[in-house]
Amino acid sequence: MEAIGLRRFWLLATGFCALGTFVERAESAPCESWTFEGSRYVVCTVEPDKANLRLFWKNSVGEPYRSFSNLAEAVSAKGETLVFAMNAGMYSDAYAPIGLYIEDSQDLLPANTSDPKTSSGVIPNFYKKPNGVFFLDQDGGHILPTEKFLARRLNNRQKTPRFATQSGPMLVIGGKLHPALIKGSTDRTRRSGVGVCSAGRVRFAVSDDDVNFHDFARLFRDDLKCPNALFLDGGNGVGLYSPDLDRNDRSWHGGYGPMFALVDATGNEAKPRD
Repeated sequence: MEAIGLRRFWLLATGFCALGTFVERAESAPCESWTFEGSRYVVCTVEPDKANLRLFWKNSVGEPYRSFSNLAEAVSAKGETLVFAMNAGMYSDAYAPIGLYIEDSQDLLPANTSDPKTSSGVIPNFYKKPNGVFFLDQDGGHILPTEKFLARRLNNRQKTPRFATQSGPMLVIGGKLHPALIKGSTDRTRRSGVGVCSAGRVRFAVSDDDVNFHDFARLFRDDLKCPNALFLDGGNGVGLYSPDLDRNDRSWHGGYGPMFALVDATGNEAKPRD
């Protein structure tokens, strides 16, 4: 993953706590540089009831956007502004989600409940059960293990969510770390994830340093105070668009699949350098 340009931000105030160090930024800027136990992250915070958080996959002619720049141009053409964006889970070589995907209350892909293994017997990250679904409905953001999400829909207790994406593994489940995460693991890479946290805030995190799953999950549980969190992607699949931080990442895979995006309908202009 290639970060384009230099990071640019204003330091307004710096706070410290036992588990993490954070840099407070302008109220209008959702993404901020963050440090937890010596590792660097970017954390983007959204209050779904007050902000236009959406999912995007294909453009008006049915082709995946693939890049944040393409998405920003499409949003701009409608008189809106892309405030920040990041990849919304693992995707195939065709830039398609590999699990459940709902956009604008339309089921575009079904849930993936298979149990594949590699030739060496290793279970790919997406399939490390429980994996989960992040979704937005009239009550805000939620993360549930896939089986619980499917049962919830089957019981017709809720209408179809506005947006939903499946990924895996779960990082934090009801305040507990996923049982497969290993403390001190040497499997370290850049990672991205999403958590539903205190006061219903949705917090996205991208690591700028290589971290293992256990430490990444603890960022959400212990520092960001998210009782439920979901892994999105790792390695070259991690990407972030944030004009405030001068970030417009590009994927070494030739593009991204589905993307989370915070959209400003007022059309306030903000673009990172290419």
